Amino acid sequence: MTDKAFQDYYSKGVAVCYGCGYDNEQGLQIKSHWDGETSVCRFTPRPYHTAIKGFVYGGLLASLIDCHGTGTAAAAAYRAEGREMSSEPELRYVTGSLKVDFLRPTPMGVELELRGRTVEIKGRKVVVAIEVIAAGEVTVRGEVVAVQMPRSMGNI
Repeated sequence: MTDKAFQDYYSKGVAVCYGCGYDNEQGLQIKSHWDGETSVCRFTPRPYHTAIKGFVYGGLLASLIDCHGTGTAAAAAYRAEGREMSSEPELRYVTGSLKVDFLRPTPMGVELELRGRTVEIKGRKVVVAIEVIAAGEVTVRGEVVAVQMPRSMGNI
């Protein structure tokens, strides 16, 4: 994996997202990287991310899938164009659709690993399939349909 995360390439104008923005002190500030053809994000929930004692809140899991998915979409789009993520014009993605399937309760107290796989890149759309793994078991599966962010949404 590389040292610099996908989200580290976001310009200041779009780096305030609650889930993935490095410029949001109250946010999750997730970091995603390539591991071969798979994107990986690791995150350890804090005690206040609890749904029921001992288990992670489902909304947090959906947020992790959402932001890991849009970050993966941007990185995949750059790869498909044969460009570095630092190159212009900047490519950023927002969520067009988010599907989350909770397969089993996700335990607290362990690091979560999210693994993303690019399913499709077509025009301004990238589809990413993601699994959340806790203690060696897939607990959640998700799919993000990410669309290229219109310039009218931010300072990119």
